[in-house]
Amino acid sequence: MPQTVGFTGDVMLGRTVDERQRRRSVDAVWGDLLEHLRGLDALFVNLECCLSQRGQRWERTHRPFHFRADLEWAVPALERAGVDWATLANNHLLDFEEVALVDTLDALDGAGIARSGAGRDEREALAPATVAVGDLTVAFVSLTDNTPEFAAGPDSPGVARAELGPEGRDLIERSLARARERDPDLLVASLHWGPNMVAEPFDEHERFGRWLLERGVDLVHGHSAHAFKTVESRPEGAILYDCGDFVDDYRVDPDLRNDRSFLFEVTVGEDGELRELRLVPVEISDCAVHRATGAVAEWCRETMRERSAGYGATFERDGEALVTAL
Repeated sequence: MPQTVGFTGDVMLGRTVDERQRRRSVDAVWGDLLEHLRGLDALFVNLECCLSQRGQRWERTHRPFHFRADLEWAVPALERAGVDWATLANNHLLDFEEVALVDTLDALDGAGIARSGAGRDEREALAPATVAVGDLTVAFVSLTDNTPEFAAGPDSPGVARAELGPEGRDLIERSLARARERDPDLLVASLHWGPNMVAEPFDEHERFGRWLLERGVDLVHGHSAHAFKTVESRPEGAILYDCGDFVDDYRVDPDLRNDRSFLFEVTVGEDGELRELRLVPVEISDCAVHRATGAVAEWCRETMRERSAGYGATFERDGEALVTAL
């Protein structure tokens, strides 16, 4: 039986989101999408903050932003939405130093939410995660090319960091090999790559994403830019270059509209074959995600069509959503 799995960009539950959530219901952060999220066969997110009330702000190098959420509400909120896996390989897991990173690992483990991309040492940070979705086994490898000072070491906590190019391929090959040992039906590489507020993929990201597909990755789940980017459909698999923002309190750029994106729903066949991608337009308002409709949904659809031109994905409209075969 085919399975439909949802992918999101940044789920940042800290700062103003955290403040608002202390005064409202635990699932308010999911707006009017809660039941839709719960109806998916699985939900996969980029968790762009640590879950802890411990630790001090990272001051070993300059950092303008520090994101953390109180795990007393944040973990139940993730559970309520049905989050099955979170990638942690990003540039905010150490915002409140190692103790908060370890709290995040323990909180997700305690909730039964799979995670990859961070750990108590380099081996754990680079370890793949697996999630059972019906009869399918989905394996995840998570990496970032951001924030080298956050990289896990042989005996120190941190994130899974690698140069996403020829110089980092030995490490990446080893990580992919560990994932293949689990004999997954679907192999996902989740990448926190590149700078903020850029709407087009860099040439080196195109080359690297396509190389991953050639190495047996079925789907590349990209994030970091705070703006959704191109979807690329290829015979070997698909690349979601950036899934944009899903929940946050970020300042909105009037041109890039980083408060608008999609829930990326991928339908996977019984054999692990990618069949269809459905893009459900969403908008962030009052530190919560909501279904986008009307002119906002139209902007999302037309912008995705423009950004994906020439990348092999042909979209058809279905209600407020876009659909493409993979």
